[in-house]
Amino acid sequence: MAGVLHGITVVELAGIGPGPFAGMMLADHGARVIRIERPGPRHESDFGKRDAVNRNRELRTIDLKDPAGLAEVLAVLDVADALIEGFRPGVIERLGLGRDVLHRRNPRLVIGRMSGFGQTGPRALQAGHDINYIALSGALSTYGRKGEPPVVPANAVGDYAGGGMMLAFGVLAAILSARSTGHGQVVDCAMSDGAALISAFTYSGFANGWWVEERESNVCDGGAYFYDTYETSDGKYVSIGAIEPQFQALLLEKLGLTGDPGFAAPMDRSRWPELKQRLAAIFRTRTRDEWCALLDHTETCFAPVLTLSEAPREPHNVARGTFVEVGGVIQPAPAPRFSLTPAPPVRMPE
Repeated sequence: MAGVLHGITVVELAGIGPGPFAGMMLADHGARVIRIERPGPRHESDFGKRDAVNRNRELRTIDLKDPAGLAEVLAVLDVADALIEGFRPGVIERLGLGRDVLHRRNPRLVIGRMSGFGQTGPRALQAGHDINYIALSGALSTYGRKGEPPVVPANAVGDYAGGGMMLAFGVLAAILSARSTGHGQVVDCAMSDGAALISAFTYSGFANGWWVEERESNVCDGGAYFYDTYETSDGKYVSIGAIEPQFQALLLEKLGLTGDPGFAAPMDRSRWPELKQRLAAIFRTRTRDEWCALLDHTETCFAPVLTLSEAPREPHNVARGTFVEVGGVIQPAPAPRFSLTPAPPVRMPE
């Protein structure tokens, strides 16, 4: 099993966060990804051989400040399809790996540059992390409960969705272009840009008047009683996403609320807080497993809220192989899935 990206060679300058995630995605599907690590102790957030994000790579330790090390990396880049790096603007130029140098040697090379605020603009050199990038994009302002501070969605929105996935897409798109035109290019991937892009739904709703800026006041942000999480009697949680009328009708039927006049106008936002309290009281009357027995595998748009330890054991995830265990580390399996060229078996860092 070679993978759908077999034949593509990518050099990854080691970092943390979105760059390694992009490298993982490319390597998962068969690209040859050579990760260049600097000499010395690993970064404090690098879990070494237990770090699933660094899986499926060829690891090389090279000092880019040493002329011999730089020459070694340049030789690899001469025949590579892409370079991905996550330093601040100007760093790779100072190392001798700037665009002019690289394209003079390999005109087809794609240079994927991952940063928080991008290669240009007033904040280009400003330090930051995921929380800062999604804050600037407007995305962070939409997460959380009404009247409370915004809730930080771990590092999924900036680092991985708006950063790593966007970089993987950009690099592959530029490789396709280079193969047809003969010219590589720079992919300027900013997490602040990516976080804004994946918020297209909310920005569209805001522009068209059906999304309001106050948190927990919209259909898909926990404002609606039919789209939220609810605590159960055993202190666990379930999720409900019954947006469409037919799903709402079945949910009300299962909850014994069919014909209740309080639920006659589901899009009346003024009623949502009261109706959410009613549903919250109902869901607290049974355990999560009891609600699963009643609502799971029905058209109520229901699912239990699973923890990190529970999700890998859930029957659907087990049947699909959504998680794999390699080297004693349980981790998400490569995605998406390809019918003709499935991803090769996962290899942990050496």
